Amino acid sequence: VQLVESGGGLVHRGDSLRLSCATSGLAMRYYHMGWFRQAPGKEREGVSCISDADHETITTIDADSVKGRFTISRDNAKNTVDLQMDSLKPEDTAVYYCNAYRVVNVEGARAEYWGQGTQVTVSS
Repeated sequence: VQLVESGGGLVHRGDSLRLSCATSGLAMRYYHMGWFRQAPGKEREGVSCISDADHETITTIDADSVKGRFTISRDNAKNTVDLQMDSLKPEDTAVYYCNAYRVVNVEGARAEYWGQGTQVTVSS
């Protein structure tokens, strides 16, 4: 299984970036997908997540700090999940990680995978 992030970079306050996560080796439609980030000296935190595609309704959840600015989306045909980031702020500076997980049995065991991360730096 591989998750490979791309699209990070150095931008200015107010700019936009679009991160993409390409997955291989897993049936992505059955996985909940998410973006997390970790800033220097801080714990990894959830940014946005999107439910698996095995249900009629797709649900997204965004952290309060990014609501209205970031949008997560998935393309199950291409096995990719994107994060559109608008109105970027210096406090959005972090390494962004792609995550895939699903519950694999009734006991709640999970299959979970992480990408290597992509750096996003927002200057003021």
